Amino acid sequence: MKTSDLTTPVLIADSKILDANISIMATKRPGRALRPHVKAFKSTAMAKKLVEAGHETFCCATIRELEGMVKAGLGNDLLLANETLDARRVGDLLATEKCRITIAVDSLETIAAAVSAGVKEVLIDVNVGLQRCGCSPDEAGFLSEKAKASGLQVRGVMGYEGHLMHDPDIHRRTEKTQESMEQLIFAHENVGGDIISGGGTGTWECNQTVTELQAGSYVLMDGDYSKLDLPFKEGLLLLTTVISTSKSGYAVLDGGLKALSVDSGNPQLLGEGEVMFCSDEHTTITNGSWSVGQKVGLRPSHIDPTISKHESIYLVEEIEESLDAELIETLEIDLRGW
Repeated sequence: MKTSDLTTPVLIADSKILDANISIMATKRPGRALRPHVKAFKSTAMAKKLVEAGHETFCCATIRELEGMVKAGLGNDLLLANETLDARRVGDLLATEKCRITIAVDSLETIAAAVSAGVKEVLIDVNVGLQRCGCSPDEAGFLSEKAKASGLQVRGVMGYEGHLMHDPDIHRRTEKTQESMEQLIFAHENVGGDIISGGGTGTWECNQTVTELQAGSYVLMDGDYSKLDLPFKEGLLLLTTVISTSKSGYAVLDGGLKALSVDSGNPQLLGEGEVMFCSDEHTTITNGSWSVGQKVGLRPSHIDPTISKHESIYLVEEIEESLDAELIETLEIDLRGW
């Protein structure tokens, strides 16, 4: 079976690029120095490739991801790197399955939710500048003591400098990352524990503070990260078909907003032309020459929400401009949902 036999729109990925990206990261961040974030690819099959590369701990963003990872036998050491006020399903996993799950807490309420669900281990989540979840650095010690007094084991701290991930200036990115991590170090001094968790693909090299890096997008990359000075290459493509052309110079593809995310900008065309705009089921392209029925590839600007819209990723040995390659493997996207 070839890519030309697939019903579009559909995700295909370059296995050579995938293998190279995994190898580069594993060399720099071997074993437990990396806690891959499965929210980026939502696939236990992909997670198993990372296990083969030496990584045995993972981050999850949803309880559904935790459940799927445990069911797949990948529950050796999972972190729910997100706050929850209803951890009952986490407690059920711990009570009925052989697994280890730690959850992030940043308030008395999330601590109470962990205790009531029977969760035993937590990290104190610290706001290091993103203005998302996380307590202030000077609250971390207080919350740690409250958690311990409630019978929880506090394994350490986490803090995500997500506001710095896409800064194109490597020197500024490095400097600002260090400033953020100084806040996390301060919090850790008052919390203790073996873990300082944080970082991501954009700070994979300049963040030298964390004991475990929470990167995930690096495996197949996306258009936004490709603007940075990173060694990882884009390996994911939304394969589409031209369904209409206009004498005024544009063509229409059969994949749009319901098949890819544009929160980080429009996708980029593989080959000539440019994207005019995306609508629900369509993407309109221009400055090229296309015919009805022709296959066209789109590089997503943000792979995480793009992948979550699909049920599978089809691997080929190498993506070529002909877009007519033999399929070698199917990765089921089995961690969608909440």
